[in-house]
Amino acid sequence: MTEKRPFSYKEYLDTSMPMTIQPSWDLPCWNLKDFYLSPRDPLLQSDLDFSTTAALTFASSTEGKVAGLSAADLGAALITYEMIQERLLKISSYAYLLFAEDMTHKDHAGFFQDMKEKVTDISQNLLFFTLEMNDMDDATLETLIKSDATLKRYAPWINQVRAFKPYQLSKDLEKMLHDKDIGARANWVRLYDETFANLRFPLEGDSLPISEILNRLSDPDPKRREGAAKTFAAELEKQSTLMALITNTLAKDKDITDRWRHYPSSVTARHLDNQVEEDVVDALVSSVKNAYPRLSHRYYALKAQWLGKKTLPYWDRNAPLPDENPRLIPWDEAKTTVLEAYGTFSPQLKTMGQQFFDHHWIDATLNPGKDSGAFSHPTVPSVHPYILMNYHGKTRDVMTLAHELGHGIHQCLAGNQGLLLSETPLTIAETASVFGEMLTFQAILNRETDPKRRKAILAGKVEDMLNTVVRQIAFFDFERHVHHKRKEKELTVEELGTLWMQVQKESLGPSIDLFPEYQYYWSYISHFIHAPFYVYAYAFGDCLVNSLYAVYSEGTILNFEEKYIDLLKAGGIKRHADLVAPFGLDTRTPAFWDKGLLMIERFIDELEKI
Repeated sequence: MTEKRPFSYKEYLDTSMPMTIQPSWDLPCWNLKDFYLSPRDPLLQSDLDFSTTAALTFASSTEGKVAGLSAADLGAALITYEMIQERLLKISSYAYLLFAEDMTHKDHAGFFQDMKEKVTDISQNLLFFTLEMNDMDDATLETLIKSDATLKRYAPWINQVRAFKPYQLSKDLEKMLHDKDIGARANWVRLYDETFANLRFPLEGDSLPISEILNRLSDPDPKRREGAAKTFAAELEKQSTLMALITNTLAKDKDITDRWRHYPSSVTARHLDNQVEEDVVDALVSSVKNAYPRLSHRYYALKAQWLGKKTLPYWDRNAPLPDENPRLIPWDEAKTTVLEAYGTFSPQLKTMGQQFFDHHWIDATLNPGKDSGAFSHPTVPSVHPYILMNYHGKTRDVMTLAHELGHGIHQCLAGNQGLLLSETPLTIAETASVFGEMLTFQAILNRETDPKRRKAILAGKVEDMLNTVVRQIAFFDFERHVHHKRKEKELTVEELGTLWMQVQKESLGPSIDLFPEYQYYWSYISHFIHAPFYVYAYAFGDCLVNSLYAVYSEGTILNFEEKYIDLLKAGGIKRHADLVAPFGLDTRTPAFWDKGLLMIERFIDELEKI
């Protein structure tokens, strides 16, 4: 509970970054003083001291007694538990955000590690609470919940905790695993992050950080794209032995934990955490893979024609169109575009979005050492979310802003549920972000009158959707292969590259040429390291929103805006099927996923007509 990953934007492979042009406009930098004035702020030490005392007091008064508590006392204990967890998560969030600002800053990296260790030590005293709650029999706990208002309110969180009951270990083993992570898995992840943050790529006389080399992959000049792609691959190859070691170590670590917990598969824990049934995910994966020929294969064949080629080298997959005349979009224009798109749908959402700009909750600067991706970190309800991105001024960056702002607004609305009930499963967490992207895309498309620009905007959207749906399912496929094979043996760099090339060829189709050096590109997809099997949530969220937006466009649901905001406010108190039921949708049927994929097909149909 004390380690919460931010909702990170989809990690487009070879994409999402525009030309390498340093914008002249001022970009916002976040203000983290809503947490603490600095790492040396006395309030931070005070919070650590308070949490230490509170956790020890809680343990001494409650440990070993949970099963015998009255309904009122159990409810009171739950509130105390939540209060301590929120204070610890506030500290963790602040340390992580400082680290994300500059992963090469030794003081920030050291502070982040120090806080993780301190928080882990303190939270060790809280582990007993959920373990003992899971030891209670169902009938007893159900009776207690029915008799107490506090327990009734927290029932969704209690039920989610108890979903892991069959896989729970003894108290001592759980404490050992909790302690071990900070010195084992967490440090392998840190090694991965710091390695990539420190990498520099030599190109055209420059020494570029990872965000800048990725910029060149969507440069209008095909020679510059090729040069960037091959330089990137060459450096990845140099790091491949280390990346393979990190990947193998973390996969084996997960396998050991999964075996001790008796999980049926390596994906079980993620499904439980996402509050989604395995057959629902299987239906999603099957629908997307069946649609590969109609989606990615078809689109890339079209794009090859537009570029005057029979097939596309992989570095041309996200190339600008030949007649596209991209312009840099100033930050203030991006801000206005996104807020107006949100406001057209809901004035309330626009007002909530405005505060992210007014109060400096966004960092869009371009700094070496900064996290090269984008995310919205929910932090804690008593503070507010923070958004990190790298804004270069292209349409895709405007979409990134719309995406992360959707996350931030969602997190603010759900935050009213309190810490334990506000955490939204990944499968639903992408709803507001992708819906916000769609609102912004439609606003940009509708005001564009130039046919060439409309084609470029529509093509960009299709590519983003393919990256969100097709690519993420291919990533999920790759992870499943890796974790399955790692149960038997350590995978070599060559074996990892072979698996990667197989799933990429299947998903991208015959119109994309994957040159041999592409086999190393798996190594920079950080979700594989940070959160195994996270990636299918993107496809889940995109298809869900496509279906949701189709219903919105049809105008068949009364009070759609109100019901949509209620969905966001729910946080973690409802499961996916219950959340979309008011819109006449059912995630358990293949037709639901086909409806979402149909929107991508229709966009490709429109491009063919253009």
